[in-house]
Amino acid sequence: MVNIEATLQSVSKAVEAAELMSGREVRECFVGVAGANVEGINSRGVVAVTGKGREICQEDLDRVIEAARAVVIPMDREVLHVIPQTYIVDDQKGIRNPLDMIGVRLEAEVHIITGSVTSAQNLVRCVNRAGFKASGLILQSLAASRAVLTPDEKELGCLLVDLGGGTTDLLLFSEGAPYFSASVGVGGSQVTNDLSIILNVPMDAAERIKREAGCCYLPHVDQDECVVVPGVGGRAPQEVPRARVAGVIQPRMEEIFRLARERVEQMGYWRMIKGGVVLTGGGALMQGAADLAYDVFGVPVRTGAPATLGGLVEEYRSPSFSTAVGLVLVGAERMGPEPTEQKSRGADKPKPKGEGLGKRIRDWFKEFN
Repeated sequence: MVNIEATLQSVSKAVEAAELMSGREVRECFVGVAGANVEGINSRGVVAVTGKGREICQEDLDRVIEAARAVVIPMDREVLHVIPQTYIVDDQKGIRNPLDMIGVRLEAEVHIITGSVTSAQNLVRCVNRAGFKASGLILQSLAASRAVLTPDEKELGCLLVDLGGGTTDLLLFSEGAPYFSASVGVGGSQVTNDLSIILNVPMDAAERIKREAGCCYLPHVDQDECVVVPGVGGRAPQEVPRARVAGVIQPRMEEIFRLARERVEQMGYWRMIKGGVVLTGGGALMQGAADLAYDVFGVPVRTGAPATLGGLVEEYRSPSFSTAVGLVLVGAERMGPEPTEQKSRGADKPKPKGEGLGKRIRDWFKEFN
């Protein structure tokens, strides 16, 4: 984020559009964070089991997670997520849920995601200035994975590649949990910039050409097909071969995929990807993206879009909305179910502040059934 006012206006427009389509008023929202200021590290915590009869209870789980998150991070960073990967009870490994097991020593391996304090504060400030409360910060690639990845893919081991505008975010799952998160500082805006320079057109015209006629895999392009490029400064529009447009886009998209693979290989996690690669984000809509990614990654590749959840299905079943749908799903899970005692209060009694917000979020997808 480099412009507070522009971000503030974008937040206001997005929420206004959501209110119009859902028919509901928004007071709180969950904010997605991504980019180079987000980092992920793996950590391990160890505690002694103190429960009665050495039975592992929720308090022990809380203590071991707290011990695992006690890592040294710079003062300008804050912890966004602490996600358990696996538990170890008395050297017995591979335990998903040790609750109620008997043991003396409890260990937890976790993935910790940290973000820049100032970047987070700027985002929250924009949301607050737009008139809304930021209920929490959520890693965008984590939210997207909630919307597009299947349990089998997470279990086998897969790499989520979220092709955004300014950055490409990576999240690697193995055995059902995230093990590696990173960001590549190249995205769709760089593709647009390349087209603008090579074709000598403004950025908005280059973006339109990319969306309407862009292809990043030359074998998919008909050599006789042409694209109309608008003239600048009163000059007449001209036709250029679509293959020339693809020749500009393909090298940049290939660079993005190669940088993504290199980031994973540098950490030694490439061997964990047995379930393939899933592309999502607006860049995944580019024709030929999955085929080009297959050539670079050498593993099965698919384009991921949110599953059917009810409501305006065709509106949100697009890779470009994966993060937004994921934020709603994660937000609803954090809010939890609506308290059952509300039914017995009576309609004339006021609701406590924030009550039922999780239900209202879930209802977004059910509105027009």
